[in-house]
Amino acid sequence: MDEITDFDALRRAMAENSGQPEGPARNARAEELLAEAEKLNVPLAVIEALGHQLKVYNYSSEKDRMFVPFARLLRLWDEHPEDFDEYEAHSLHWVFKWVSAGMLDQPHIPLASIEKWLGEMEYRYRLAGHSERAVRSAEFSVAAHTGDLERAQRAYTAWLAADRDRMADCHACELHGQGVWQVRSGRDAEALQLWRPVLEGEYSCAHEPHSVLASSLTPLLRLGRLDEARAHHLRGFRLVRSMESMRGAFADHVEFCALTGNEARGLELLAERPAYFTDTGHPRSRLDFLAVVTLLMDRLTGLGLGERQVPGPAGRSWTAQGLAAHTRAEALELAGRFDTRNGTSYVGDRALARMAQRPLVERLPLGVRTVRSAPAPVAAPPAPRVPSPSGLSALIAEARRLSDTLQPHALEAWAAVAQAAEGAEGAGLEARDHAEIADHEAMARGPEGVPLFERAAELYAEAGDPGEALAARARGAYIRALTGEVDAALTTVAGLYDEALALYAEEATGVRQTASVVMSRARILMRRVHEAAEIPGAAAEAGAHGPGPAGAGPAGGPVQGPLSDAEQAVRELLALVDGRLGDDVRLAARSAEARAMLAELAERTGAAGRAARLLRRAAAEYVAAGLPWFALEHEVRAAALAHQLGDMGEAEGALRAALEHGGPYVEPIGRAQLHLQLAEVIGARQEPVEAAEHALEAAHWADEAGESATLGAWARHQLGGFLLRQGRCAEAAEVLESALPDLSAETHGDGAVVQAQWWLGDCLSELGEHREAAERRLQAAEIARHWPEQQDHATLAHLAGESLSSAGLLDEADRAYARAGELWRSIGNPHFLVRSLRARAWLALRSEAGAQGARDAMADAVRECERALETAGDPAAGEQLTAELADTHRQFGDLLARWAAEETEGTEEAEGWEIRAAFEDALAQLDRAAALFGSLGTEGLHERTGAELAAGRLEAELGRPAEATARARAVLAAYASADEQDETTEARRAEAARMLRLTETER
Repeated sequence: MDEITDFDALRRAMAENSGQPEGPARNARAEELLAEAEKLNVPLAVIEALGHQLKVYNYSSEKDRMFVPFARLLRLWDEHPEDFDEYEAHSLHWVFKWVSAGMLDQPHIPLASIEKWLGEMEYRYRLAGHSERAVRSAEFSVAAHTGDLERAQRAYTAWLAADRDRMADCHACELHGQGVWQVRSGRDAEALQLWRPVLEGEYSCAHEPHSVLASSLTPLLRLGRLDEARAHHLRGFRLVRSMESMRGAFADHVEFCALTGNEARGLELLAERPAYFTDTGHPRSRLDFLAVVTLLMDRLTGLGLGERQVPGPAGRSWTAQGLAAHTRAEALELAGRFDTRNGTSYVGDRALARMAQRPLVERLPLGVRTVRSAPAPVAAPPAPRVPSPSGLSALIAEARRLSDTLQPHALEAWAAVAQAAEGAEGAGLEARDHAEIADHEAMARGPEGVPLFERAAELYAEAGDPGEALAARARGAYIRALTGEVDAALTTVAGLYDEALALYAEEATGVRQTASVVMSRARILMRRVHEAAEIPGAAAEAGAHGPGPAGAGPAGGPVQGPLSDAEQAVRELLALVDGRLGDDVRLAARSAEARAMLAELAERTGAAGRAARLLRRAAAEYVAAGLPWFALEHEVRAAALAHQLGDMGEAEGALRAALEHGGPYVEPIGRAQLHLQLAEVIGARQEPVEAAEHALEAAHWADEAGESATLGAWARHQLGGFLLRQGRCAEAAEVLESALPDLSAETHGDGAVVQAQWWLGDCLSELGEHREAAERRLQAAEIARHWPEQQDHATLAHLAGESLSSAGLLDEADRAYARAGELWRSIGNPHFLVRSLRARAWLALRSEAGAQGARDAMADAVRECERALETAGDPAAGEQLTAELADTHRQFGDLLARWAAEETEGTEEAEGWEIRAAFEDALAQLDRAAALFGSLGTEGLHERTGAELAAGRLEAELGRPAEATARARAVLAAYASADEQDETTEARRAEAARMLRLTETER
């Protein structure tokens, strides 16, 4: 730590400390600096050190400590105002607002003292000639806090009516406070409208938009603007996460989690800030925090998770139920202290209301990894009820309705019938009823139900329905085929098929029963196709062939074997039901299934396009029959085929249909897969907004399915990319940081890991987090280092150099650029090799290498570019390299001019000649740049005139107004016949005109 020996050293140390993270360490350093300032015997040094101490206390959890330095500052002002410079005098009056608000936040300070202080503030502001705007704002805060709403509204009106002056809070902070009042008055939409300029970046400060983003969360939820609420949470929490002084905003984010079904994320937030439970320096924000912790713990307890271990105050382990009791008691005790001081119950009433809130959304997907606190509710049929004999008929009727229309839960309904019949000892049941009970129990049992199909057949025959008896036996044969007994099943079904057709011809059974037998036969033949495909070398023997109509050989004749047998059976089924569907849902389903079988056969013969069309037709038939859940599988298969054929429009349509028709019938993992596929298809056609919506849903459903680390990580990876493409960098960063711990080369491929790190580096760079961006880019580069193709490795090393440079890590940046340059050279990319050298030149100018190192690096860049230009293979490559060389000369000139300008002040005459020579060298470089850009014709016009104007400025600096005038006129002449009046043209003309005016004045 450097010794403080003079005022300048003190100021440097205070500036350095201001840049440190909020917290006790920064506060302690401020106290040390005040002690050092007192040794300097400079009154202003003590004043500035006190102001620094007050500031760091205010932006920390130790806000209660700022009153002492302020009292001392005020005493110094009253005794020796001449010791204050203009800035410190302004600062003293400015922090009056901090102190008045700070008193309000401390329940031990009497209300009478606060009112007295408010009067003191008003007097001193009037004496100093300031507007009453800040005073009325402070009065509003007092009245709103105590619940004197009439006075608050009067003060609010006076606040807005008073003139803004230097003492008024910044626009962002004022709008935040005004919006909070609108929310408290029940005007959520008006609050959000007030906050819009802050949310859109028009106004900002050290704590904004942080606070506005947090305050907007619950109003957005109440208004149903869920996408905005999600975005504000991800963006806003990132801003407040590291700021110790923002416990109130942090509490808003915990509250958001409790109100949106994201209790698990709320617990993660609490784990990040254990000191928030116990920090006592700012009681009001502690009350806010304790209230929302109680809300969250009550929510967990209500979900049956009261015994779950949760983060809490250090020193013991906590359950949700135990922590709720603790924080509720602490919050109410603290609220009581405020109310006792204020003489109202307002603070306590608001705390109780906050703790008693109910969720506003059952579950709002956030995109970041999270797990459901409690299992997702599953829609299940009601438990079977054993009715009286008179209720059994109703159960049978309902079971028949469900099975005749192929509704979900039909098997469960028949199971309820069976249980009821057993309890009622079968009272009133007929053979038909017993047959259907046995039939559906057989279906439910799978392979173990084959004997029951035989029992059902006997009962159907006893009931006088020989066709349904055959159908039951055919179903049993198909189940045997599924267990691997295909040949035996075929033998059985062949006889049943003949009997069914004979009965149908004699009109002794109906089309439904006959179709059931024919369908079972077709299914068994399809099983034989599957078996043949599973045996190596069996495809040709089975009759597989290249593209062409299914069932046709190379010469167009029939192909013998499983494929042709299955196709013939399917077509027999279609011929049977064609024109006979009517309102019979079962027959419609047979037709649709037959189309799907034909699609599978077509796909096996290479006719993917025909297969896709058949699948879409099958799906359409299911939907038309009122069976959309059966359409799902076929639409998914159709989408895969369309994707395979490169028909992205058809793939997208099929996936959308699958999501629409699957609805609640799809398991969470299936929904995740559908949304993810759709996200990728839509993202490929450059629609990142909708693609992000589907990636978000995919991540949500993957979490619900317990696949957070696999499919969920991939979905978050995609979501982060789509958010980045929209410029939503803060949200993208949160999502990508959540995905990366689960992304692995083994599961997702190292390409996905590199891409996620790359995207995250881009996000962090845009957010100004340059050191962190460099880390991500270097991590990605290290993986890409082992790839055969080194383009990505080089690009990432180059980007890491940019981030390290922006972070002020000059040596590390130089090494990264050097690494990138070697890679660019090895893969033959002269453009980026030259750019890496230019970047190193600019770095050298800021480092110990200095001007000479910068000159050497830029000269290397020129040589590399000239060498590449000499060996350019074609005119287009030559033009590109000419532009690169021109840009290099331009930057060389800019670099020399900047160094010379920075060295100009305070130089001796002898050194002045060196600086003048640098200006002359810079001018020569700009002349070369202008000439090279000029050789490119209209393509290089803007760049040429830019170089000319830069040269003109140097001419003026060198005391040559005539030459500067000539350059300005040359620029105007270059644009005299310009057809396009773009922004650059107008800017160049305007600058040239200004240069003419200035040089003519000098002449």
